[in-house]
Amino acid sequence: MPIERGWLTTAQEGETLVVAAGGRWDVASAGIIDARLRQVAPAPGRPVRVEIDRLEALDTAGAWLLYRTLKRIQAAGGEASLAGARPEHRALIEEAAAHDRPCEIAPPRRNALVQCVERVGQATWRAGTTARSFVAFFGAVLVALARGLRRPARLRPTSLVHHMEEAGLNALPIVGLLSFLIGIVLAYQGAVQLRRFGAELFVVNLVAVSTLREIGILLTAIIVAGRSGSAFTAQIGAMKVNEEIDAMRTLGLDPVEILVLPRVLALVLTLPLLGFFADMMGLLGGGLMAWAVLDVSPALFIERLNQAVGVASFWVGIAKAPVFALLIALVGCHEGFQVVGSAESVGRRTTRAVVEAIFLVITADALFSVFFALIGV
Repeated sequence: MPIERGWLTTAQEGETLVVAAGGRWDVASAGIIDARLRQVAPAPGRPVRVEIDRLEALDTAGAWLLYRTLKRIQAAGGEASLAGARPEHRALIEEAAAHDRPCEIAPPRRNALVQCVERVGQATWRAGTTARSFVAFFGAVLVALARGLRRPARLRPTSLVHHMEEAGLNALPIVGLLSFLIGIVLAYQGAVQLRRFGAELFVVNLVAVSTLREIGILLTAIIVAGRSGSAFTAQIGAMKVNEEIDAMRTLGLDPVEILVLPRVLALVLTLPLLGFFADMMGLLGGGLMAWAVLDVSPALFIERLNQAVGVASFWVGIAKAPVFALLIALVGCHEGFQVVGSAESVGRRTTRAVVEAIFLVITADALFSVFFALIGV
C-alpha cells in the first residue's frame, strides 16, 4: 500500500489553533508543505498546537519545516507546542534545532586576475564605443561646417562673437596670470640648477624654448579645457535635460549647426591668440625673475632671447593651437549631447569632458613633438 504524500490541516479549538500534519513529510513534499505552513498565521498571543501523530515518514527537510514553523510563531509572541511526536521524530526535530546557527553567507569570491581582465575588457569596450561616437560627431560637425560655408547666411556671427568673448577675452586674466607665474618658476628653478655649472645666462634659452614651443600653448589649452570645455558640456547638457534640443529638432533646426559650430569656430579662432598672450606673459615672468635673481637686464634678456630662439620656435607652439582648440570644443560639445536623465548626468559628463580633453591635448602635443623632431624643426 503506497504511503500518502504529506498533508496539512488547520482547525480552531477554542482559543487554540490546531495544526494537524500527516502523510509523508520529506523532500518530495517539502515545496507544497512549505507553502501551506507559511499561511499559518495565528492571532497574536493565541496558542498553537502542532499534532504530528499521523506522520508516516519524516526526514531532515520535514523536521526543519516543523522546527522553523514553531520558531516563527514563538518569535511573533505566540505559544507553540508539539503534540503526538514519536521518539524518532522528536529526536530529528531536536537535531534540526541544534543545527540552527544562522551565519552571514560570504559573497562568492572571484579570481582577481579574471576580475582585472574583465575590467580592462569593459573599459576597452567603452573607450571604443566612445571613440566611434566621437568620430561620428566630428563628421556631423564637418557636414554642418560645409553646409555653412556653402551658404554663409546659415552661420551665426552673433553667437560666434559671444562665444569668442566667453572663451577667449574672459580667459585672458587667468591665462596671463598662470603663464606669468610659470615663467617665474622656470627662470628661478633653471637659475638654481644652471648656477652649479656657471651657465646662469642660459636660463634665457630655457625659458624661451620651453615657453614658446611647449609650456605656453599647453598650459593655455589645459586652462581652456577646464574652463570653456566644461562650460560647453554643462550648457548643452542642461539644454538636453530640459528637452530644449528635442524642441529644436521638432522645429526642424539642426542642434549641431546652432550649438556646436559657433563654439568650435570660436575656440579655434581664440586659442591661438590666447597662446600668443600666454607666451608673452611667460617670457615677461621669466625676464623679471632673471633680472631679480641673475641680474640679467631686460636689454640683455631680449638680446639673448633673439639668439636663443627663432621665429620657427614661436610658430611651432602656435601651430598646435587650432588642433588643441578643435579637440577641446568637440569633446565638450560631444559630452554635452551624451547627457541623459538628470542634473547628476550633467556633472558626470562635465567631469569626463575635462579629463578627456586634457588627455587628448597632451597626447596630441606628444605627437606634435615627435613630428617636429622628425622633420627637424
